[in-house]
Amino acid sequence: MAGKNKNGFRTVGEAEAEEYRIKIREHRLKILKRTAIALLILLLAVMGGALFMAFRQYSGYDVLSSVQRSDTMATKFDEFQGNIIKYSNDGAFYLDTENELIWNQTYEMSNPKLDMCEQYLVIYDKKGTQIYILTKDGLQGSIETIMPIRQVCVAAQGTVAVLMENSRGAFLALYGRDGSNLVSGEIHGEQGGYPVAIALSRDAIKLAVSMLNVNDGTVKSTVAFYNYSSIGQNEIDNCVGVVSFAGMVIPELRYTAGDKMTAFGDSKIAVFDGAKKPQLITEIPIEKEAQSIFYNENYMGLVYDNEDEAVTKHLVVCDIEGKIVMEKDFSMDYTDIEFLSNDEVCIRSETVCDIYTLRGVHKFHYEFDRTLHRVIPGGSDLNYTFVLSDVTEKVRLK
Repeated sequence: MAGKNKNGFRTVGEAEAEEYRIKIREHRLKILKRTAIALLILLLAVMGGALFMAFRQYSGYDVLSSVQRSDTMATKFDEFQGNIIKYSNDGAFYLDTENELIWNQTYEMSNPKLDMCEQYLVIYDKKGTQIYILTKDGLQGSIETIMPIRQVCVAAQGTVAVLMENSRGAFLALYGRDGSNLVSGEIHGEQGGYPVAIALSRDAIKLAVSMLNVNDGTVKSTVAFYNYSSIGQNEIDNCVGVVSFAGMVIPELRYTAGDKMTAFGDSKIAVFDGAKKPQLITEIPIEKEAQSIFYNENYMGLVYDNEDEAVTKHLVVCDIEGKIVMEKDFSMDYTDIEFLSNDEVCIRSETVCDIYTLRGVHKFHYEFDRTLHRVIPGGSDLNYTFVLSDVTEKVRLK
């Protein structure tokens, strides 16, 4: 029973106090329910917005900034560390996306080619003798070879592997990032096999060489693996493994993420675990002639002819262990197909660009009124840099 004490304050009985406690609990529960419902609605809205953005298709863009350039017809473009490499027979320019010069490197080359790994870039003259080793800060070293260059690979710390041609076959050399010679010597395959491609691991410890053997009208490719750590010290010439493929030509090799080494053949793609001694972990058959094979550190893409006349091409994207992550039919007559630095697939002709996500979403389609040389992803999913004839545009898709 409630009453008043001597100070005039009203006292509350136990039953009435319990009723107050129940009302307080009910009030708190209502607040919690309202808060939970509000948070759920917000979460659903965020998820819905994310799904909308992930599956939305764009057919236009707003130009955020535009800078005019002056180029020759022979100028080529590539991306390095988020900026633009503009190169030709007489030199290279490294520019930011505002077309501000970071550095330039002069040279005279008949057929300049690039290779990149993390912070390092090499520019070399295929069938010539010049190699330049660069970072975003400029020239780190240069090499003048004594034999014509077939291929150059660079590792993450700047070590360079060079496959050269001579009258007896081929010559292989490793150089430091300052151009100093580390290892060199002739290289021969079994029964006179001729080296056609090399791959250097990111840590410069592992090297793979593809060699082609043609005997009595039969073709065989052999991949030899070399290890320059303690693992290969007790092996002849540091060779830790040799794998042969009958009836196949392997014109390209590549070390990818997780110390995988991928051999791109004309009838299948072979993936090796190359951390120590190589182990073949998967083979991806190429059931019919591929129009294109392209790759980056994490994925491989193949384009086949499609029997459907409405969509004449079929795209397959696999991860580095051969698992299919995306398939897509398309009909564009393209001149170039590649993975962008954000893992999206970019298909280009001279004036048309299509971008697909790894979910298979046709994210962007646009027909330009001038030649498109390069597409570089920006700081968000909608921001890109378009390197067009005589102009660089930073854009946002809409």
